[in-house]
Amino acid sequence: MNTETFTALFLGVLLTNVAVKLWLARRQLRHVAAHRAEVPAAFREQIGIAAHHKAADYTSTLTRFGMLGVLFDALLLLAFTLGGGIQWLHETTSALTGDPLLHGAALIAAVLLLQSLLEMPFDLYRTFNIEARFGFNKMTFRLYCLDALKSLLLGVAIGLPLLLGVLWLMAQMGDAWWLYVWGVWVLFNLLLLYLYPTFIAPLFNKFEPLKNEAQKAQIEALLARCGFAASGLFVMDGSKRSAHGNAYFTGFGKTKRIVFFDTLLQRLTPREIDAVLAHELGHFKRRHVLQRIALTFAISFGFLWLLAQLLHAAWFYQGLGVTTQTTATALLLFFMVLPVFTFLLHPLASAWSRRHEFEADEYAAQQTDANALVSALVKLYQDNAKTLTPDPLYATFYESHPPAPVRIAHLLQTGAHK
Repeated sequence: MNTETFTALFLGVLLTNVAVKLWLARRQLRHVAAHRAEVPAAFREQIGIAAHHKAADYTSTLTRFGMLGVLFDALLLLAFTLGGGIQWLHETTSALTGDPLLHGAALIAAVLLLQSLLEMPFDLYRTFNIEARFGFNKMTFRLYCLDALKSLLLGVAIGLPLLLGVLWLMAQMGDAWWLYVWGVWVLFNLLLLYLYPTFIAPLFNKFEPLKNEAQKAQIEALLARCGFAASGLFVMDGSKRSAHGNAYFTGFGKTKRIVFFDTLLQRLTPREIDAVLAHELGHFKRRHVLQRIALTFAISFGFLWLLAQLLHAAWFYQGLGVTTQTTATALLLFFMVLPVFTFLLHPLASAWSRRHEFEADEYAAQQTDANALVSALVKLYQDNAKTLTPDPLYATFYESHPPAPVRIAHLLQTGAHK
């Protein structure tokens, strides 16, 4: 492939991405607006018209804001690539050190830092305007800055050694470098899964053991029935950042733990909490987590092989506005443009995720009361202002969870055949 052909291909696929994203967003806006006036029949007894209006307005606001983000992201990508941003940063950081390894790390760090700074106004607006306007944001600006600082320091402490190791392997391991990098990447992710619950997550949130003894006994009975061994039951202070609620299990091996947002425990009944937890355990029992980890590793294997094929292809660099061929510029360009070429595969990932959600719901209906999970989901949809009427095509493309009417109808049918 020559330079001009690849440039034209990149621009064509990028333009297609932007057009599809904006088209889907406009469909979502029209569909939500068309169904704003009336609560769907299946939810009229549980959700009032005011809550339905709030969900529609919240969804529409986020969708419009997302459309602006689509345009900004595309322009930012063009600025870094064909606009010469990466090439300019490469030349600028070359003055910092003559060591190729340190220079490569400095270049990648500079791009990531600049990208984060340019995207920060969007995150600030969403947090302190949109989320605050709809009553979800509980975060102070001081806490926001502390989180950003902690993330930066964590990135330096963990990400920088990994980056230096990857660049060294790419330079020293010959044509098989990608196999070594893949092995390091797998080990790194497994280690992160093991360390995250006990060392990383507590840097951002406070985790306390569940103190309600009756609730604890009920949950432990469910865990025993499901054959799930956890290192503990914890309550996370999610309310200091957001009014959204959730529950999840995290960790790997002996570090697995069950985590409840404090907002969730305040809102749901004990039966509903059991049902929500049973759904999360369904992911574990159906081996969804292992499947996703395995798929992630398989995909990363394929992508690193592809990067190895492009590493010495001049048209790849020049077609994206970079004249200097180094391992660092190859990494940057590859992982910056990869989402452009894989975006249209998104519906496949969404469909797989929705299938897992149905399977987890079925498991929860077997272990607890399906009606309790239905009532819990309705409360969560209401509390999180999740629209009950998404555009079907938009949901098919993006949504990792089935739309509310479909999901609840499936749950009721599953419960009826229990």
